[in-house]
Amino acid sequence: MKEQTILVIDDSATIRRLVDRELTSAGYRVVLAESAELGIAAAKLEKPDLILLDHQLPGTTGFNVCGKLLQDDELRQIPVVVSSTLRKKAYVEYTDCSNVVDMLPKPYTGDLLRTTVVNALDTASMIVQSQTAGTAVPEVIDACGDADLLGTFSMFNVRELIDFLNNGSKHGVLELDCERSRVFVFLENGRIQAVTASGIDPADVAEHLPTSLADLGPMVKFTIAGRQSSQLDGLVELLDNKVLDARLLRQLLRHQAAMLLSRCFQMPPKCFRFDAGRSAPALFTKLPLDISLLAVLVDASLMTQDNNSGHGEVEYIRKSIRGQNMDRAGLSGTHMKLLSLLNNPQTATELSAMAGCAIDEIHKVMRGFELAELVVSQYRSKLHNVIVLCSDAERAQQVSKFLHAHSNALQGRVVRDSLSVRLLLRRFKPDLLLCDLDHVSQVALCKQLQHELKAQFGDAKWYGITDNSAANVDGIHVDGLIPWNGLEDDLQARLNLCTGAPACEPSQPELADCV
Repeated sequence: MKEQTILVIDDSATIRRLVDRELTSAGYRVVLAESAELGIAAAKLEKPDLILLDHQLPGTTGFNVCGKLLQDDELRQIPVVVSSTLRKKAYVEYTDCSNVVDMLPKPYTGDLLRTTVVNALDTASMIVQSQTAGTAVPEVIDACGDADLLGTFSMFNVRELIDFLNNGSKHGVLELDCERSRVFVFLENGRIQAVTASGIDPADVAEHLPTSLADLGPMVKFTIAGRQSSQLDGLVELLDNKVLDARLLRQLLRHQAAMLLSRCFQMPPKCFRFDAGRSAPALFTKLPLDISLLAVLVDASLMTQDNNSGHGEVEYIRKSIRGQNMDRAGLSGTHMKLLSLLNNPQTATELSAMAGCAIDEIHKVMRGFELAELVVSQYRSKLHNVIVLCSDAERAQQVSKFLHAHSNALQGRVVRDSLSVRLLLRRFKPDLLLCDLDHVSQVALCKQLQHELKAQFGDAKWYGITDNSAANVDGIHVDGLIPWNGLEDDLQARLNLCTGAPACEPSQPELADCV
């Protein structure tokens, strides 16, 4: 990072020590001079980025020093900040000095010194040029004119607004006005490139950095502000010189985006404005995130603790919204797969078995999907899943009527071939399988399924249904036999163990196998 040089011309040793300590620790190169003559000589030699000039000097004043600087073509453009205890009496002398960009009243604190220097460096060239040419300067840097789009969130939410800008492939910055802060979302082709903020303590973001990014924590105070500054320019220079790891810095910016934007979903802002065509500072255009809102919200959810500790198993289902945004940029392949598995209600346990993803991670990802309004969750009532293998039409109708009559406790289908079973297994994991042992084809099918799909059935119970107590069950496993003429009574007895009671909670092993 190229150090910016500050020349201090002041006869007070105390002031010189203070300025040297404060500005050196802030990353500046400080050159000290105790007299006007030494100061002008140092200015010619060092060509500083800024001069901090005392008004009262031995044998002369800061005004005379400014005049000599203006007479030198190489020095006249160096910005000057004048410091004095006389305040108004001193400042009036400098009204015609085009190189004076600010005043620093004595006594001052280290914070005021640093703030004054940062502002002077950021605005100096503009002020010197305008005062030399007699042109006007803006009241604020990057002053906001008329917005291309603005309004309140009385009728829609943040997700709908960002989806709208994404669908339209808009370029610009979206400003979200929260109660005590503002969040800025920079977009390119509708995708999120960077998120910055004002009014938010950088430490709140830095403290949640993962261990792999902890060393970059001090940079957050520069990246979160997002405005063009010497510090951000320095980071860009470090990237160009390959001193900083671009991959790690992009991860930091993505973490920052997730933390800041998720706040707007937890504590919704009151109003917004969108300025089209406005680009992010150089650091963010050099390391664009180019991700979707969905990816940002999932990132934010993955950073939080899993609070899914309800009194039952939560199931998730895909939510369909008219005109819903389909951008998934930045979402991992595993998380994309989780979303594709939600055409039917699924619990985290079921999703884990299908996607090979940890249950804790699934709950967090689903929370991100919920924030994006792609998914809804609810506690699953205890329904026992049943698959019945039966090719006899009359008997199949008998079982179907029974399942329908007990739909509050059972869900299932009567099937006759392997394809139908495989399709059902995509929707749920069975607790009970019933096989018609009076038909050879069904016995063969039962044997085939037990051999090929053992892992998918897990702990499911297998029962044979037959009028022949001596039915041949060689080659297949059954947990018991049920007569056709007593099927309803037999199953009803088992259902009564679970009917209407919280006793069906999986935490009670004695009822875990009840149907």
